[in-house]
Amino acid sequence: MNRKTPIAALVAGLMAAAGVAAQAQTVSDNEVRIGVLTDLSGIYSAIEGPGALLAAQMAVKDFGGKVLGKNIVVTSADTQSKADLSSSKAREMFEKDKVDMIVGNVSTASALAAMEVSEQFKRVAIVTGAASLPITNEKCTPYSIHYVYDTYALSRGTGKAVVDTGKKNWFFVTADYAFGHTLERDTSEVVNASGGKVMGSVKHPINTTDFSSFLAQAQASKADVIGLANAGGDTIGSVKQAAELGIMGSKQTVVPLLMFISDVQALGLKQTAGMNFTVGWYWDYNDSNRKFAERFMKEFKGKAPTSVQAGVYSSTMQYLKAVETTKTDNADAVMKRLKSIEINDGLFKGKIRADGKFEHDMYLLQVKAPNESKGPNDVAKVAKVIAAKDATLPLSQSKCKLVK
Repeated sequence: MNRKTPIAALVAGLMAAAGVAAQAQTVSDNEVRIGVLTDLSGIYSAIEGPGALLAAQMAVKDFGGKVLGKNIVVTSADTQSKADLSSSKAREMFEKDKVDMIVGNVSTASALAAMEVSEQFKRVAIVTGAASLPITNEKCTPYSIHYVYDTYALSRGTGKAVVDTGKKNWFFVTADYAFGHTLERDTSEVVNASGGKVMGSVKHPINTTDFSSFLAQAQASKADVIGLANAGGDTIGSVKQAAELGIMGSKQTVVPLLMFISDVQALGLKQTAGMNFTVGWYWDYNDSNRKFAERFMKEFKGKAPTSVQAGVYSSTMQYLKAVETTKTDNADAVMKRLKSIEINDGLFKGKIRADGKFEHDMYLLQVKAPNESKGPNDVAKVAKVIAAKDATLPLSQSKCKLVK
């Protein structure tokens, strides 16, 4: 019989205790902390904003409030879609609040600023609201994920759908920052590849109140299409003033290249009926989406979630599952796990690539006429499902340093 001596038993006991202690230390600071870094009060707050915070909180609640026996804590900060605020708030979250993962960032400038800080601190940054292709292309980092959509998908969705109707001469009204420039560039590629022509463009500052001079230039170009390479309040303002100038309903077609359900609701179906827009998720597409949306609406004054808000829920849940599986909140281990699995959570289905891009199907929506709508959230129908491979920049064309 092999019996342990008292000393051997003591050593074995100490080693076992050390193993338990080591396992307990796999969660830094004894909590898993998630920071929702978004525009809570600025131009893009309706797209992501307070709804994103709710979505993250819903994910944590659905997960059970704990992971690896440790509490999950959600904090938030308002970037107002400004790069300097995003950078400082991200740093504060990592240094002071000891946040392990940040999610959100609804403008390109703020997303890139936060990504830079997250790379410095080696913490995960999941971008759900910003769109520019460089986020997972030349500006990619080992710790960032681009979850919901990008300008490549928008151009291959909305842009291609309009070009395919035969409207091939375009003029762009573009927000003068990285997102607008990238969206104009990516859509121009689609227009040119289809035998169309870009007749010009005009840049406007973000958060503009008067679009009349910019729209007058677009009108004077006599282009078939006036492409709006802007978002949020700027898109809403552009469409409203285009209607006032008599452009809506004329021979020229006004095409918002990025729109959300919240924008359609702000403008009304009478003004937007028939418009196409591309999203990474739509609340009324299938039963699982509707079930999530119904729960969200109960908590959010009856408003259906945008694709971005759904993306916050899904990405937060996937992050927590990765922490649970790897038994650590170490960013390198979590990122390795997230890039190794197929995601299919009932809301999104796809895979996170080496460059951090979450490759999944996109949806081309068409705004309903007022008499088709059954309620304030029933604003669109799915006109086409755009396959993931067609909606995503091929890795062979990637400029990301992580792609071999």
